[in-house]
Amino acid sequence: MTYLKACALSELEENTPKRVELDGTPVSIVSTEEGVFAIHDICSHANVSLSEGEVEDCMIECWLHGSSFDLRTGKPSGLPATRPVPVYPVKIEGDDVLVSLTQES
Repeated sequence: MTYLKACALSELEENTPKRVELDGTPVSIVSTEEGVFAIHDICSHANVSLSEGEVEDCMIECWLHGSSFDLRTGKPSGLPATRPVPVYPVKIEGDDVLVSLTQES
């Protein structure tokens, strides 16, 4: 599995999404009490950036229509979104947040 540097761990504020682009793929990096997560940055319902939404209880909310997605699985918690968004494996090496664009199953 190939990992790409997404950002520095020190750049992340807890529960504040950071949008990055890795090989042309928009990714939202989020640090929470449970760890650091990488989720596809485009809502499966409205095609808007999830990194502009709020994070609470390991869920990221789409600012446009209010659908929330689990940072661990990408699954939506309710309407209007019905399709999950991809989540990506993350590993931390020193101060580097590394992300693989291979989706977790």
